[in-house]
Amino acid sequence: MYVGFIGLGTMGQPMALNLARAGTALLVWNRTAARAEPLRAAGAEVASRPAEVFERARVVFLMLADGTAIDEALGRGTPDFARHVAGHTVVHMGTTSPEYSRGLEADIREAGGRYAEAPVSGSRVPAQAGQLVAMLAGDAVAAEEVRPLLGPMCQETFDCGPVPNALLMKLSVNLFLITLVTGLSEAFHFADRQGLDRKLFLEVLGAGPMSSAVSRMKAPKLLERDFAVQAAVRNVLVNNELIAEAARKSGLASPLLDVCHALFEETVALGHGGSDMAAVLHAIEARTEGASGEGQVSAGNAVGALDVEP
Repeated sequence: MYVGFIGLGTMGQPMALNLARAGTALLVWNRTAARAEPLRAAGAEVASRPAEVFERARVVFLMLADGTAIDEALGRGTPDFARHVAGHTVVHMGTTSPEYSRGLEADIREAGGRYAEAPVSGSRVPAQAGQLVAMLAGDAVAAEEVRPLLGPMCQETFDCGPVPNALLMKLSVNLFLITLVTGLSEAFHFADRQGLDRKLFLEVLGAGPMSSAVSRMKAPKLLERDFAVQAAVRNVLVNNELIAEAARKSGLASPLLDVCHALFEETVALGHGGSDMAAVLHAIEARTEGASGEGQVSAGNAVGALDVEP
């Protein structure tokens, strides 16, 4: 029986390639067909439509952008949904709200299928190297079936209990990532505008206790102003909003996240939504230079927007 993989974007394509190169009998589908060609070259089969994946694969991984894309691939809300998921294990690897995932699990179970969450921590480079970190949630049978399949894609898998704990864990990790990269970008900007040797600053940082895999990956991008995408600003903003929504619903303060939300909105408004998240540097520079414009959002306005009741 094949393993199915739907969604071959920035993260999904290298993840699926690692599965195929590990010898997994893989059947893939992607809306943009050209994204599937490297998988075909690696030995995977390419389905003509999502329904074919469910016809031929028992376990199906979904690495899709949002709930709308997931629902469309599954045929959720149509008679096709039960036909697709009954007797299958559906694995949600993207990032959505915990409430969405909880509802999807209930619908899949009612239709006779099994469901697991397996969101991952890491960007395109770790995905290419098979060094992502997976967070797995679901009932014991589904988790046991999915865990070994994550091996070619992930260096480690953590069991998080029932749905939606894996997504809540992912949002917690992403909160730290967002604030970490924003802080690194602001520190780099501070050193630069103080007239320091930027390369020397990053070397000092890299030699000390604040050095991390993230700082070592993002530091060269800041130094060279190379904002080729690893994790896109626009996607970071979506994650930021998911975390803020979860915080609001739990009555939690998120002051650092609120400031980051404003800065990433400003980065998108400046035209860098498709750039790597380190491009938040542009928004920090724009504030220093007194840049203003209709699309730019102040920190105060962004915080207020986050306080709106859902």
